[in-house]
Amino acid sequence: MHILQAIILGVIEGITEFLPISSTGHLILASHVLHLTQTDFLKSFEIIIQLGAILAVVVLYFRKFFNLEIIKRLIVAFIPTGVVGLLAYKFFKSFLIANSGVVVWSLAVGGILLILFEMWHREGLDVTSEVTKITMKQAFLIGCFQAVAIIPGVSRSAATIVGGLMVGIKRRVIVEFSFLLAVPTMLAATGMDLLKSYKDINSGPVSLLVIGFVVAFLVALAVIKWFISYIQRHDFKPFGIYRIIVAILFWFVI
Repeated sequence: MHILQAIILGVIEGITEFLPISSTGHLILASHVLHLTQTDFLKSFEIIIQLGAILAVVVLYFRKFFNLEIIKRLIVAFIPTGVVGLLAYKFFKSFLIANSGVVVWSLAVGGILLILFEMWHREGLDVTSEVTKITMKQAFLIGCFQAVAIIPGVSRSAATIVGGLMVGIKRRVIVEFSFLLAVPTMLAATGMDLLKSYKDINSGPVSLLVIGFVVAFLVALAVIKWFISYIQRHDFKPFGIYRIIVAILFWFVI
């Protein structure tokens, strides 16, 4: 991997982390297009640069992480993901994260389901309208939806947002909660990867990690602001269509 490739992957991570299109899936597919060998260092790189995007959430929503009511809900929502992550980490790192076939099918099926969901979903009048009003049951169910996103291509953002809409949370509120939930989730994923794969990280240039991290952070700042504005007027059907198109293109390429 060279500097330009690290920048490209950083841009892709910053754009896709919070959109319902799967950042991990795009990073895996981009690695194929850039002819990057799926080494242990690259696998760790693809996970660790997500911290750059996550830092953007911390910067933009800094005060909310000092709200005890929000913290309690984030903890409850994180539990299912934490349990699944601990149990499935080895399988995920060894088989799923490098499997482009899984990514392509997840993108396609997820895109179809996203379109069908938006055609079916109607927001009720009694939806939860504030993050602090999300019930513990709702938070736990959102966490269960997020746990499915351990499969590359599913999209953590799509899983949590759709899950939140299904359990009766206002679109703007669940998008914001999804942003916040990304912080403990990705910190845990990265921390686990650092503990188990630090030797692989040392085997590659740390400068590339720094470049990818910074680029992902800057791009994510802009994307988060844009996405909040987007959801005020639009639904997620365009993202579903995009997922299907990308899946078809990569099916023929890979």
